[in-house]
Amino acid sequence: MKKRLLKVISILSWPVGCLLLAMLMWSLLLSRLSDREAEIGKTAVQEARAHSKSYADQLARSVSQVDQITLNLKYYWTYTNGNLSVEDQQRQGLYPTSALLYATISDRDGILKTSSLPLKDLVSVAERDYFVTHKSHPNSGLLISNPSVGLRSQRTLIRFSRRLDTADGTFDGLVMVAVEPAFLAPSQDESAIGKNDFMALFKQDGTALVSRTTEATIAQQNIFKSLPALSGDSGVSVMPGSAFNDGEERIVSWYALHDYPLLAVTGMSTKDIYASFRERANDYTVIATACSVFLALCALVGTLLSLRLAIRKSEAEKAREAYGVVTEGGNDGFYMWRAVRNKAGTVIDFEVLDCNERGATVFGKNKAEFIGSYMSRHYSPAYFVKLLPTFQKAMEVGLYEDEYMIPDDSPLKSTWLYRKMVRNKLGLVITVRDISEAKAHELALLEQINTDELTGLHNRHWVIDHLHKVLNDAASERRGFAVLFLDLDDFKNINDTMGHSSGDMLLQSVTQRLQELLAANAVASELDNPRPLSPMKNELVRFSGDAFTIIQQQSGSVEDAAQLAESILQAFSRPIMLSNQSILQVSLSIGISMYPRDGDSVDALLKHADTAMHAAKSDGKKRFRFYQPQLSERLQIKLENENALRLAIERDEFILHFQPRVNTATGEFCSMEALARWQHPVRGMVSPLEFIPVAEETGLILKLGELIIRKACAQLAQWKAEGLPALPTSVNVSSRQLNQGNLNTIIATALRDYAIDPAQIEIELTESCMMADTLEIAEELASFQELGIKLLVDDFGTGYSSLSQLQRLDLDVLKVDKAFTAELGVRAEGEVFFNAIVSMAHALHMTVVAEGVETVQQLQLLQALGCDEVQGYYISHPLPAAEIPGLMRRRYLFPVSPLTPA
Repeated sequence: MKKRLLKVISILSWPVGCLLLAMLMWSLLLSRLSDREAEIGKTAVQEARAHSKSYADQLARSVSQVDQITLNLKYYWTYTNGNLSVEDQQRQGLYPTSALLYATISDRDGILKTSSLPLKDLVSVAERDYFVTHKSHPNSGLLISNPSVGLRSQRTLIRFSRRLDTADGTFDGLVMVAVEPAFLAPSQDESAIGKNDFMALFKQDGTALVSRTTEATIAQQNIFKSLPALSGDSGVSVMPGSAFNDGEERIVSWYALHDYPLLAVTGMSTKDIYASFRERANDYTVIATACSVFLALCALVGTLLSLRLAIRKSEAEKAREAYGVVTEGGNDGFYMWRAVRNKAGTVIDFEVLDCNERGATVFGKNKAEFIGSYMSRHYSPAYFVKLLPTFQKAMEVGLYEDEYMIPDDSPLKSTWLYRKMVRNKLGLVITVRDISEAKAHELALLEQINTDELTGLHNRHWVIDHLHKVLNDAASERRGFAVLFLDLDDFKNINDTMGHSSGDMLLQSVTQRLQELLAANAVASELDNPRPLSPMKNELVRFSGDAFTIIQQQSGSVEDAAQLAESILQAFSRPIMLSNQSILQVSLSIGISMYPRDGDSVDALLKHADTAMHAAKSDGKKRFRFYQPQLSERLQIKLENENALRLAIERDEFILHFQPRVNTATGEFCSMEALARWQHPVRGMVSPLEFIPVAEETGLILKLGELIIRKACAQLAQWKAEGLPALPTSVNVSSRQLNQGNLNTIIATALRDYAIDPAQIEIELTESCMMADTLEIAEELASFQELGIKLLVDDFGTGYSSLSQLQRLDLDVLKVDKAFTAELGVRAEGEVFFNAIVSMAHALHMTVVAEGVETVQQLQLLQALGCDEVQGYYISHPLPAAEIPGLMRRRYLFPVSPLTPA
């Protein structure tokens, strides 16, 4: 029943699919045409508005010009006591030289007194409606008359007139400016009207003054049957053909003239607007109709072909069923086996009744020789005994499929096969597919996922899965094993100072040394025990970053784990040479967890090994530690300290103390160093020795450093506002801050926000910052100097800086570590060494500052050695900001006794 339903669905898929496609096509077409029609209509409305607005602007200029002429005539008529000559003014060019505009003045009796037209015969306008209106209405203002034929010109004119009054306000005549309709018609450039479009001028009472079409400009011809209500100062409306004399539907837009009772009206024929669109729409409709017919033909042909295919498939299935075949494919091997049973009815072999060429090739045979043979002939007796239960199971359950790797003793000529076995009346119908290539690709991808690209070791993803298997095996065999967690000490300093490329080379060298060590241990173990109880080996994994994991299974004892850890530490007591010939001395800290003592889950073993590793680092590094429950408490305390520091930064619990630097010769207060202090709300003042290492290790030094820079700038801004001297102040910067690449932006932003002169800020760099030989670091330091910021080398003599680095980086100040200051006056070598430092620094044009000056004897020796500045407890302890102004005012700080915080 299901197969029949599938066949019906297959046959109907063509007509249904074509129908859906046709519906989709028509839906998209009609939607697109509707959207396009709406778009065209919207554009036409905008054009209509633009045309009416443009025409209104033109009319405003023209009418204003005419109105100005009437006002001028009225003024001059009054000014000259009626002795005005329009003819003379026209000759003087006071009126436009347009053949479409005429100016005339009549007296109180309607007799024309002067005009821009010749006055051959005196003509009276006393009976004209505009004359009567002015005579009867003293305050009539500018009057626009309906178009009428002029008495002298015999042309249709539109008159603009104003009343003339005597000094006592009685009627004294009128001023008229008559224009022909063309004067008020839209210009050709501005109209751009279509064949059935129009532009017209109406009075607000509905009287048409001018109408313009593509054919002519007509006065007082209204194309409307009756003027519709054109409300408001402007508007647009689609008006039906019944509103017009010619029956054309139009988009009508109107715009009122400011200060004049006139309306500029435009009408755009919708027939013209949509003509091109409707022609194209008709074309698209014809095409869509043709496509629909084509789809109908496709549906008919497809249905016939599907019906024919279904009939053929049904016949083929009946033939295969009769022959005992279930499936066959060109790329799959196909077999039909007849089950051979013993007297008890148990299947003991299979005879090949049929196969295809692909199936015979899998066994390295051809089809002719393979058919009729027994399967037991093609396998070794031992291997056939292992295979037979699988075939028997397929006969039992009716359907069996799997993927399996071909063993070395199999006759099959493949590596991996997918097989499917279906029971029928005679035995089994089998299809096999060679999936060796796909499986190899799958295994390669799996290997890629599980392999660390840099070192070639298995990675964290692999070790977690592997540890589950190791743990299950160990639990079933009741044996233990060890998990060693290795982490390089101070690896981040390598990345920060030498760059990530050197860090990568170091990780590769560490991997090689660990592999050599584990291989040597494995050989030694085999020599000690020629017949080991287990073939298991120690697995080395790159867990993350600079962390490695070793799974030690060979014995699982605490002693063996300790011995392996000790041998690793011993191996790394020797320096490592990188591939770029750099030589580094590195060490590791190792944490060890034991199964089952320290946990019975993968997460617990890894977590406890990691905890033990952190304990080894806390105890001084370069050592190993086994996990103990109390270590988790120590790690928790460390996490609490980190969280407390993070919260302190967020809450801004830090203040600055300042330690002065003075001129060695005079004791003049010349600069100072800003030092961070944590003012904990419960613990009180926390020493930098406690929180700076935590900040460095966790990366919080980046946020803390930015906070200190901004606080220093804010304090300098406050002192500046108080009128105190602008003394340079140095802030300490770690290699991590410098290496992140945006320190320049942070400092520049702080200087800008607090309006601080860059010369007031100095940056103190540790010698480790100078180890990096990268262009980026050099460019970063140069950018500070471009801002005008001085660069100081802090604690000189305790790090790895060299003369070439000092010369290359062009630094400004050398601060000699207090360890060298302490040797002054103690040993003669101390003075010699300090003198060499001063000479070298001065040769490089660097200022020398002695740190840790605590006695007057040290000060005197430094004065003799030519040291530039001194800093230390002899001058002053670091002081709160509130106590610094007093020192600034005092200026010279050589004390009778050292200054200490109040």
